[in-house]
Amino acid sequence: MFGHRTRRAESDTTPLLNHIHHQNYPHHRFSSDPTLEMTTAPPPRRSYFLGVDVGTGSARAGLFDENGKLLGSSSSPIQIWKDGDCIEQSSTDIWLAICTAVKAACSLANVAGEEVTSLGFAATCSLVAVDSEGEPVSVSLSGDTRRNIIVWMDHRAVKQAERINSSNSPVLQYCGGAVSPEMEPPKLLWVKENLQESWSMVFRWMDLSDWLSYRATGDDTRSLCTTVCKWTYLGHAHMQQTSEKDSRGMEACGWDDDFWEEVGLGDLVEGHHSKIGRSVAFPGHALGSGLTEEAAKELGLLAGTPVGTSLIDAHAGGVGVMESRPLSGPESRDVDEEAISRRMVLVCGTSTCHMTVSHSKLFIPGVWGPFWSAMVPEYWLTEGGQSATGALLDHIIESHVASPHLANQAASRSISIFDLLNEILEKLRHEQGSAFVAALTSNIHVLPDFHGNRSPIADPNSKGVLSGLTLDTGDKQLALLYLAVVQGIAYGTRHIVEHCNAHGHKIDTLLACGGLTKNPLFIQEHADITGYPIILPRENESVLLGAAILGAVASKRYNTVREAMKALNAAGQVVYPSEDPKVKKYHDAKYRIFRELYEQQLAHRSIMAQALA
Repeated sequence: MFGHRTRRAESDTTPLLNHIHHQNYPHHRFSSDPTLEMTTAPPPRRSYFLGVDVGTGSARAGLFDENGKLLGSSSSPIQIWKDGDCIEQSSTDIWLAICTAVKAACSLANVAGEEVTSLGFAATCSLVAVDSEGEPVSVSLSGDTRRNIIVWMDHRAVKQAERINSSNSPVLQYCGGAVSPEMEPPKLLWVKENLQESWSMVFRWMDLSDWLSYRATGDDTRSLCTTVCKWTYLGHAHMQQTSEKDSRGMEACGWDDDFWEEVGLGDLVEGHHSKIGRSVAFPGHALGSGLTEEAAKELGLLAGTPVGTSLIDAHAGGVGVMESRPLSGPESRDVDEEAISRRMVLVCGTSTCHMTVSHSKLFIPGVWGPFWSAMVPEYWLTEGGQSATGALLDHIIESHVASPHLANQAASRSISIFDLLNEILEKLRHEQGSAFVAALTSNIHVLPDFHGNRSPIADPNSKGVLSGLTLDTGDKQLALLYLAVVQGIAYGTRHIVEHCNAHGHKIDTLLACGGLTKNPLFIQEHADITGYPIILPRENESVLLGAAILGAVASKRYNTVREAMKALNAAGQVVYPSEDPKVKKYHDAKYRIFRELYEQQLAHRSIMAQALA
């Protein structure tokens, strides 16, 4: 149970209040005369900010107080269908899971639904299709109407992405020079070319987080986060038009109609872009009249509860952690306003997103952005990423013959399989007399591009590489392979950071949130390999906090997202890189091999292409 509070019934508080004031404040007048009013004002109502996040495998809800403290959280699983590169979900199923999670989170926090001050949503950048009645339209070759969401990690549209990139449209420079098959235009083009009946039925195409806020409020306003990051919307079209404090009625003027015509999606321009968004707003903009009666009843909240314009889940993680400042240590002195521009947030879950902001517009090949106001309003966002991190670790572990045995052993001790693998590695270090755990993988090297390279190479056709395998199938060998994969992921982060700094950023501090940050080995390897301290948040659920901040701003409790971040973000542990020069020398050598693995892959591709020509 989380954050229990003791609450006195309303009928009990008034006599006590009268008694206190009578004893300690004799100048106040108390009388049995009903015409005399008590002069003491009632205590101010406490604020409770609710955040909802829909990830790849579950819908989660968390309730936070005015100090950014998590009072209660809950998770509910969601369905997913996988068929090769096609990965699909159901908006109906997701909404039901959200309702379950919200009610459970409020119950665990011991806060009644009518006490909730506001609500904000975050979700994966998945594509939702609904008809004119708001009912699901299938995006599946199966024809199953439940399956109306193309999940963010779906790679069915690789060829469509390649065709779009060949257009050389000016909008492409704002997404690293090329769209990814994980973005929405390639997916839309795939549906148009493969599911004509569905294409003609769809009345609204929406990013999942925008659909959630629409489902909750009936307001079709889209977020600058989703449209700019995943739809090629040019958010900077609004730079001189409006500010974060007044984003009501922002007509969607950032669509490039020539782009949509050129790539074969000109019909989406019709009706003032009604199918993809006629109006947009800054994150945290108050939507409609708050929760509709229907949505409020389903969620167990009050109708009219303020709801803020949404964020993609990774970006919500950035909002939930980016202003976290340690109480002591070197980073605590970093209080100037522009310190935020020297930080990169790692949102580590199924995939990892690498987010940094700046006042200046920086174009970085192979890295998404610059996106104006897509995370922190009125800042340019640069977004790197790795398409498979938590998913890759799960894949490597679960596909190994030793996995069932280790899973059972971990379950019997009520620890995670990662904790058990970390213990095995520490024992191996002692047995082999290794100076540090990382050195155990001197003969195992991993290129973690099992689901392509999102950045900084932006090659969806890149493949994973494992170098140094043997016939050993034991527990210790799995532990070594796991460590090598963790290191490969961290080398990928180093590559992204170095690439961003080489193109104008000045990143010197990392902040990390998400499920993988609960693994100390994962965080320490990232600190050692990048050479930067990593600040962890006080609260584990930074994505939920970021979502809750959106509602807090919509409720007018805070004037801006940045103000709310400063009030509600809080730092926890700081993990520093090793000071041992041998550790740095070791990782520098492995990083060199990491970079060579991709170059070798390119050479191998060329050889085989010539053989098949």
